[in-house]
Amino acid sequence: MTRTLLVVGHGMVGHRLVQAVRERDVDGAWRVVVLAEEPRAAYDRVALSSYVDTWDASGLALEPHDDAVELRLGESATGIDRAAKRVRTSTGAELAYDALVLATGSSPFVPPVPGRDLPGCHVYRTIDDLDAIRATVDAARHRGAGQRGMGRRAGMVLGGGLLGLEAANALRGMGISPHVVELGPRLMPLQIDEGGGALLGRMVEKLGLTVHTGVSATAVTRDGDRLAATLSDGRELDLDVVVFSAGIRPRDELARAAGLDVGPRGGVVVDGGCRTSDPDVYAVGECALVGGAVYGLVAPGYAMAEVVADRLLGGAAEFPGADTSTKLKLLGVDVASFGDAHATSPGALEVVVNDAVAGTYAKVVVSDDARTLLGGVLVGDASRYSALRPLVGRPVPGDPVSLIGAAAVELALPADAQVCSCHAVTKQQVTDAITSGQAADVPGIKACTKAGTGCGSCVPMLKKLLAECGVEQSRALCEHFPQSRAELFEIVRSTGIGTFSELVARHGSGRGCDLCKPAVASILASLENGHILGGEQVTLQDTNDRFLANIQRNGTYSVVPRIPGGEITPEKLIVIGEVARDYGLYTKITGGQRIDLFGATVDQLPLIWRRLVDAGFESGHAYGKSLRTVKSCVGSTWCRFGVQDSVGLAIELELRYRGLRSPHKFKSAVSGCARECAEARGKDFGVIATENGWNLYVGGNGGFTPRHADLLVSDVDTETLVRIIDRFLMFYIRTADKLQRTAPWIESMEGGLDHLRDVVVHDSLGICADLEAAMAKHVDSYADEWRGVLDDPEKLARFTSFVNAPGAPDPTISFREERGQRVPVVLGIPEVAR
Repeated sequence: MTRTLLVVGHGMVGHRLVQAVRERDVDGAWRVVVLAEEPRAAYDRVALSSYVDTWDASGLALEPHDDAVELRLGESATGIDRAAKRVRTSTGAELAYDALVLATGSSPFVPPVPGRDLPGCHVYRTIDDLDAIRATVDAARHRGAGQRGMGRRAGMVLGGGLLGLEAANALRGMGISPHVVELGPRLMPLQIDEGGGALLGRMVEKLGLTVHTGVSATAVTRDGDRLAATLSDGRELDLDVVVFSAGIRPRDELARAAGLDVGPRGGVVVDGGCRTSDPDVYAVGECALVGGAVYGLVAPGYAMAEVVADRLLGGAAEFPGADTSTKLKLLGVDVASFGDAHATSPGALEVVVNDAVAGTYAKVVVSDDARTLLGGVLVGDASRYSALRPLVGRPVPGDPVSLIGAAAVELALPADAQVCSCHAVTKQQVTDAITSGQAADVPGIKACTKAGTGCGSCVPMLKKLLAECGVEQSRALCEHFPQSRAELFEIVRSTGIGTFSELVARHGSGRGCDLCKPAVASILASLENGHILGGEQVTLQDTNDRFLANIQRNGTYSVVPRIPGGEITPEKLIVIGEVARDYGLYTKITGGQRIDLFGATVDQLPLIWRRLVDAGFESGHAYGKSLRTVKSCVGSTWCRFGVQDSVGLAIELELRYRGLRSPHKFKSAVSGCARECAEARGKDFGVIATENGWNLYVGGNGGFTPRHADLLVSDVDTETLVRIIDRFLMFYIRTADKLQRTAPWIESMEGGLDHLRDVVVHDSLGICADLEAAMAKHVDSYADEWRGVLDDPEKLARFTSFVNAPGAPDPTISFREERGQRVPVVLGIPEVAR
């Protein structure tokens, strides 16, 4: 006889439960009815922030159930009659059940802050919440539309945990400058330690967030059309929107009213089989209290769903315990924690590698005898996560430092190691799927084993296991595009596609990510598809490109006008000095023969640009993946050793390649003789004068791994030199991988420098004419990006600090004087430490 399973709640865990029952119930023992409180079916709440990119809810939808499932949308449960085994619903219906599963999830915790119910205050939990936040932002934009400099607005997120940072990312995607207020001493205090939190804070501040730790909000009030928030340290924030994301509370009200056991701090009490105090009622996910804990992550919820599905079909599965490991990319920053991340185990030892230069923090926690891996934290580079997490509780293979150091060893996972915690998939199950021929790529593994279909953090390990099994790996840009960056470049070039949304619809899948969006933005920009802030382009850009300036550690920006070859007239020097004086900017002569102006606020940028542009300056693209500078010595004009006019050539090259968008930034230099005063061999392409012409060197760079450039051609005249550089740069732009500088690009090329010489000097592929034509198109179509903003009111509207008080100082930004100039005050660092 068919029995009725009634599931209350259709979030990710409720959806997983229904799918698991349908997959196992081959005899049709259960009729499944689902009450979904929201008006839409289950969707990927983990990826909620990506909704901001498209505002298309269909992109988040999970796999639909089959026709055997009765899904009642927009209908919630209002009461449970356990004696009659019936549930009353918001429509007045009464539904009978044989087994009832509560998958009601959680609700956002809103601290008792006065003013929390004011218009413009929101929570961050559902698609409807995001729609409401968007409406508030749009209303603020409408109110400020007629005011000069309107567009960039401020918001506050109360809570600096996982959800808080996701909410801040969503606000950032809507054009809001987020303030993140966290009561704890660091961001993500539950997941990462002090060292990782410090690095994460620095990195997200560089991306446009203002972080306030160790403080709370004491009040929110209306101030005309805007909101004002007072922090516990006395600071006040002028805001357009407030989002509360300070944690969750189990939704156990149905269970309480029905007399089921609940925990003293909430949560429906369940046993190891996820059964409540009523044997016919189960609870799973964030509403369940299992083993004395409530889990707010999807992986434990999925594990509970599998247990209940097994129990409903006659099994005896027990909840295996929760894997609270977390790996995610927050605003483009990799963050991961696993196992005993805070070293709470008795005698636990911590091994830390903190590389401030590279912007990475790695810690492993081991047992007191250093033989067992207990947990770890990774910030900035989480590439070791998929290899380390499955080894928790297992012997450490060698020196613990070797797990995370610069020369980290390759780790061999045992066959029974769990590589996917969301679906409890082991290495053996994955390799069996590969070697049996069922799976030949990551999508195949996902279909066969479900590994990689949850949070996705195990996907790098799946790729590694494919390689170990001898399967050739794809050079796909990311999971949304099967093509490499070079292949996507050719698709865009040949089809004329001008937007990311069209490209992903026609040649990719999903909504895109932090890997493919900036890469596609670079491709579109290098093919001259309009202004960098035009249309959809602005949503793909990183913070620096969005404001055509480099954000600094205190939230201000630097302005770097182009000074080709380092040559500048007295009149232009005077203008720079006057601008720096009038706006109180810190000035510094850079290593690339330019003058950097630091300390500008967002609303000051267009005012500064106007004065510089009127004086004949233009953007120096210090913020972009493009040409930075062409450095030069004084050459034969002044130097007694100079044999060619290095200054004249440097200016010609810088003006020719200015604004050329590329996979990574690139730099150049021209030296007037072999003494090499311009350091040309440390550049992506460098030129050194000879008695007979010019030598061209390529593939050099400074940075974390310095490399000298290699000689490509020698003793060529200026016309030939420029033609070969044109070819070199366009070939690089078309074929390099995402964020790949010229040095590793040449090193990874089959045939290396010799092949490059064959292509761009000897035209072995017959493409040189096309490369030259592409460069000629760039030169002819170049337009200054600063002027493009100044001439467009819509773009200009993005640059503001406050809607109702343009030009008003931001209270979160302060300066002190050092050596006669203003420098930023860094909060939390004592004056003596500076």
